[in-house]
Amino acid sequence: MEKITHYENMTNHPDWNESYYFVFYSKNDELGGMSRIGFKPNKQEAMTFFFLFLPDGSAAGYHQQIKQKNFTSSIEVKGMEHGWKPSGKWTYKFKGKMIFVKNSQDLARVKENPKLISDVQSVSMNFSYDPINKPYEYSEFMTPESREIGKKSGDKHWEQIGIVSGKIHLNNKDYLLKQVMAQRDHTYGVRDWTGVGDWFYYVVWFNENLAINPAAIITNDGRVSTGGFLFKDGKNIPLKTLRVVNQTFQDDNVFPISSELELIDAQNNRHTLKARVGPIIPVNFQDSEGNKSILVQSFGTFELDGIKGGYGAFETLRRARKVA
Repeated sequence: MEKITHYENMTNHPDWNESYYFVFYSKNDELGGMSRIGFKPNKQEAMTFFFLFLPDGSAAGYHQQIKQKNFTSSIEVKGMEHGWKPSGKWTYKFKGKMIFVKNSQDLARVKENPKLISDVQSVSMNFSYDPINKPYEYSEFMTPESREIGKKSGDKHWEQIGIVSGKIHLNNKDYLLKQVMAQRDHTYGVRDWTGVGDWFYYVVWFNENLAINPAAIITNDGRVSTGGFLFKDGKNIPLKTLRVVNQTFQDDNVFPISSELELIDAQNNRHTLKARVGPIIPVNFQDSEGNKSILVQSFGTFELDGIKGGYGAFETLRRARKVA
């Protein structure tokens, strides 16, 4: 397992951060969730979010940002804990009140219109996570140009697929998850949320022997920073090149609908990945100069080289003229 904290690599940039992401989805329960914990030592800030996509199409959200002077290897912020062990196993625990909305897109608007909140509930989660592959670090296999463009999303980026089991309590019901596909990532560096015009990141699972995790930043002049890997039969295979065949968006040109990618891996095998987005949760960002962007969190359906049944996280980041 990679080293958990990297403050020796910290720069003076106020937005240098170290962050940890976790995503899971139970096909049997039609229940998925994602959480991020981030630390900004130069600002003495810590944050976390936790989103749940529920079987009836509704969603729940939790967000906290606090002042925190000291940062240790304890990955915990205000009710959310990403717990790690030297063995490489992790635990994910949560206890707190979440806001529920009937339409997942409304989570971005509840501050302006509290009437959109359908419920507020106490939710708890306790998962154990067992990895099934070795951590994959993006930059080690990226070209120099891709690494330079990719610095807008951090300096180092690890991904690892796992299996989670445990319990999540919500809607006065216990969901018992057994052997559910999940993934974690870990990054450090400066993440420029409003400086990226087109960013996407997919976490795609088919089964314990087949998964794919492509990510890209596309610049205004069409250059592409490619990262990610194909996991097949127990091996991490780097993705060498990526070409966007097609991307479709709603009328705002921000909320995604579908995409098709052509990928070539390090073994020079060509792959086609098709995706369709499900319900989305938008997250709005605005910098001090008024630049705005919208991060979309969602679960989608995927097809790889004609193999259907893929599922997992569908994330995009797009610049916007105004906050939705």
